Amino acid sequence: MREKRDGSAQAPLPRDLISPSWEEAAGNIAYDSTSFPPPITFICGPADSGKSTFSRLLLNTLLKRFKRVAYLDTDVGQPEFGTTGCVSLHIIDKQTPGMCVFFGHASAKKEAKTYLSSIIFLYNYFRREFYQKDEIDNPCKILLPLIINTSGWVKGTGYDVLVAMLQHTSPTHVVKVCVSSENKNLPNGLFWLENPQRKSVNLIQICAGNETSYPPEIMRKEARMLRDIRLIAYFRQCLPREMNFLNHKEFCDKLASVPLNGIPLSSVQVMHNDCQVVSSVASQGLNASIVGLAVKSSVLAENNTPWCVGLGIIRAVDPSKDQLYLLTPVYPSTLKKVDLVIQSTIDIPLCLQQVLGCKYPDSVLQKQQLEE
Repeated sequence: MREKRDGSAQAPLPRDLISPSWEEAAGNIAYDSTSFPPPITFICGPADSGKSTFSRLLLNTLLKRFKRVAYLDTDVGQPEFGTTGCVSLHIIDKQTPGMCVFFGHASAKKEAKTYLSSIIFLYNYFRREFYQKDEIDNPCKILLPLIINTSGWVKGTGYDVLVAMLQHTSPTHVVKVCVSSENKNLPNGLFWLENPQRKSVNLIQICAGNETSYPPEIMRKEARMLRDIRLIAYFRQCLPREMNFLNHKEFCDKLASVPLNGIPLSSVQVMHNDCQVVSSVASQGLNASIVGLAVKSSVLAENNTPWCVGLGIIRAVDPSKDQLYLLTPVYPSTLKKVDLVIQSTIDIPLCLQQVLGCKYPDSVLQKQQLEE
């Protein structure tokens, strides 16, 4: 994927969002004198408690000590650096591209098992490439700290997934964000360990940021708006970076005029939402949908988990010409390597539907309008 890499976190955090206790916690993690190898920090807690805000504070703090910091983004609905529907690993510096697995849903609840396996896949890659000494081939290899930011799914199956993530990643530091409503919080102590006495881990508990209480419909609308903004920003990359727009209409006109890319139908397979791979995309109902573009044959892929190289919106399927036409910012040279198209349940923002002339059943449009 084309991504902005400026070697820093996002815009500076507003000071009214950061408490002294948060700054102290971030400093303790970043400058822990006993932390070698570098810290692996797991941030967890209920939804809307400030996990992403704290993770950005921690990232900025770590960058004062380390030249590069790894960030595992597991919130598929509201990712910090990636795109909606993706689990991604980012090395925050000026050169290293992000690695991504296309989950295909805006909520981890859709396919909890696949969601967990995607996270484990990326974490294992991080351990192998950035957290393991290689005294023979690369004795000067520098190990990187890692931030694991999670979603607010902490009840029911979400709790089981969180425990499995903690057990597999074995973090050096766990930051547990707590809200004022006790029944929403995670259990006390090292809740994910069967024998806490045998494991050395720094547990840090912080209070949530400025808590606000909005009706559920307002929260759903805001979440949907943020997802749409991220998707629109992603497909804006189809246009030259230096191109400016006077208004929304001009942006829509420019995007609608972008030439479509083609992929030979005979060279790709399609993966359904249930992770079943079929031989042909000709009749799989992909038209007017967001898909993940992956390279299953990549040498980096393991356990049937393909690397995602970007997203696309399918505009047409033409079996007579052996072509799948799509809008995507993925470079043509990379697109030639794509051998797997992954279906998704992610809705195309209404703005992009109008730009691309996509036709949807009335039930789909009514669902989106109700959510907004």
